[in-house]
Amino acid sequence: MDYFPVNLDITSRHCVVIGGGQVAARKVLGLLEYGADVTVISPELTEPLDKLRQQERVVWIARNYETGDLADAFLVIAATDDEKAQEQIHAEAAEHNILLNVADVPKWCNFILPATVRRGELTISISTSGNSPALARRLRQNMEIQFGPEYESLLKLLGCLRPLVLGMGRPHSENKIIFEKILHPDLLAWLNEADWDRVKDHIHAVLGDEVSLSCMADFERINSASEVSDL
Repeated sequence: MDYFPVNLDITSRHCVVIGGGQVAARKVLGLLEYGADVTVISPELTEPLDKLRQQERVVWIARNYETGDLADAFLVIAATDDEKAQEQIHAEAAEHNILLNVADVPKWCNFILPATVRRGELTISISTSGNSPALARRLRQNMEIQFGPEYESLLKLLGCLRPLVLGMGRPHSENKIIFEKILHPDLLAWLNEADWDRVKDHIHAVLGDEVSLSCMADFERINSASEVSDL
């Protein structure tokens, strides 16, 4: 089956995870990382999930799934081996047009979770359409090496420069050329070395010396603080 790739904003969305084991814990942590409001339905919780409950980061319903539990859910992940429960969850999700992933049971899913590499706001996802999670995992491991932490800094920089370039009022065709020029082959190396002078000299060379790079001051301060915290 082919799946349409999409990125969802789940900030403050009600998401339900059914199950309290290790798989459920991984799914819950992923949802929380992206700002979801998470309810866990399970008679028992693993230690990591119970810690999240104690921290009031999740709501816990201490019982098995019952029909009606998904009524106001935006997204549901079922991490249970109970085949009867899986079928009931699928039926309720289908009735209410709710996004549903049943872990390792593609026939009940209307979406699947890709293997993901995240560097700040940069997200790289790999999907095999459920054919080989092992291959997706191997590719993710390779990409974690290929796309290191420096890509987070690069995206932060590009993000602070984008409004500046767009605010100059140039045609779209010119902006496209400018954004390509900013991506100098050595830019990643300069960011890795925290060589801010080289970075600023390059940006001035592309945008002009008269352009104010006040946004660079915040970028440099944030990244310098990050480097100190890593020591």
